[in-house]
Amino acid sequence: MADIVDGCIFCQISNGLDERTHLLFQDDVVSVFRDIRPAASHHFLVTPRKHIAHTNRLTAADLHLLDALVAIGTRVLREEKGDEEDVLLGFHCAPFASVPHLHLHVISPASSMSLLSRIVFRPDSWWFKTARTVRTSLECSTTRS
Repeated sequence: MADIVDGCIFCQISNGLDERTHLLFQDDVVSVFRDIRPAASHHFLVTPRKHIAHTNRLTAADLHLLDALVAIGTRVLREEKGDEEDVLLGFHCAPFASVPHLHLHVISPASSMSLLSRIVFRPDSWWFKTARTVRTSLECSTTRS
């Protein structure tokens, strides 16, 4: 079992300790479950089992974790018959994340989102960054070091 922070619901869920949440996928590193307020017919959260608060806590050493979150999220989307061509993959930035435990949103079809959801999950806004943008930022941090 990974590091669990007391009071963190995503630590509980991602480590299989919340009986109300069905895990779509779990391995030693990540877990996947459905968002309780879906923005589209396929809306999953991919979380590391280890507690990491937000993307601003990631370093270049976490690129492998970021890649795993994206790969597993994409795999579950495919298995659940989601549209891989019309997908949004991203993270809410601190302090805009509703739960302070890193979680990748996998939303498909992104084109079906309501106006409010399009605002809440606006790619590369101050409050929401795509997985690609987060990856680029981490890669740039290695070249600055």
